[in-house]
Amino acid sequence: MSGAGARRKGHDIERLAESWLQKRGLKPVARNYCCRLGELDLVMQEPGQLVVVEVKYRQSGALVSGAESLTINKQKRIARTTLHFLQRHETLADQAVRFDLVAVTGKETTRSFEWIRDAFRTAL
Repeated sequence: MSGAGARRKGHDIERLAESWLQKRGLKPVARNYCCRLGELDLVMQEPGQLVVVEVKYRQSGALVSGAESLTINKQKRIARTTLHFLQRHETLADQAVRFDLVAVTGKETTRSFEWIRDAFRTAL
């Protein structure tokens, strides 16, 4: 898959994950927030809590699961980018922050979603 095709596929999967999470009560705040430090796939909200969601997609039978691909370096990058996001959105800065992972697996007709709440912790 080409770079543009892979990016489009990634954005499509993130939209699916966002819709899936909305059906479970989360409200969207931001999507694909980018800065020089990195990118946040989804920023969502539960009452009194901001939820930063990393979305990982794998086809069925992949050697490494979406959850396993969330390395410590990626976690640090997400945390730094979240601090940047909060500095730019001061009205959200007083809320607790939780880091979740949504692992999407399978093809269009057989997709499954795994939601790992509080996938990692970091001091913000």
